[in-house]
Amino acid sequence: MSVTIRPADKRDVLAVAELIEEIEHFYGSTEIQPLAERQTQVEEALFGAPPMAAALLVEDETGALAGLAAYSFLWPAAGSSHSLFLKELYVRDTLRRQGVGAQLMDELRALAAARPGCSRIEWMTDQDNPGARAFYKSLGFAEFDGKIIYRVDTSTV
Repeated sequence: MSVTIRPADKRDVLAVAELIEEIEHFYGSTEIQPLAERQTQVEEALFGAPPMAAALLVEDETGALAGLAAYSFLWPAAGSSHSLFLKELYVRDTLRRQGVGAQLMDELRALAAARPGCSRIEWMTDQDNPGARAFYKSLGFAEFDGKIIYRVDTSTV
């Protein structure tokens, strides 16, 4: 199946908000925020002033949204350089194992390489996600065990 990968634009807000619900279910969430709330958050994140993130979208042959790679640039990385941080890579099950995820990773690598001062791409996956770990390994990426991740909910601060 042929796909198109392109940057998200404002006309995609609803489709991205709907896809986020699918992603939440994929990760096992049962409590999903209302669609209108998700739409507002997507619009603010991707198109606010300034935007907090960017996204590459995958369209299938029919033009339907079939995946995304959500990312941000972080500073500092190595020295005073910055990095592209991939927060979410998701491809609908109808297109998995067809090279779409690899195409998204290639597009991200091209974006990072084209941005002056961007020294690397970084991302995470859950230890208990063998499918994602196998996918990244199949692309030749080694796991990095040099960091420990901390997380605190803002509601507890």
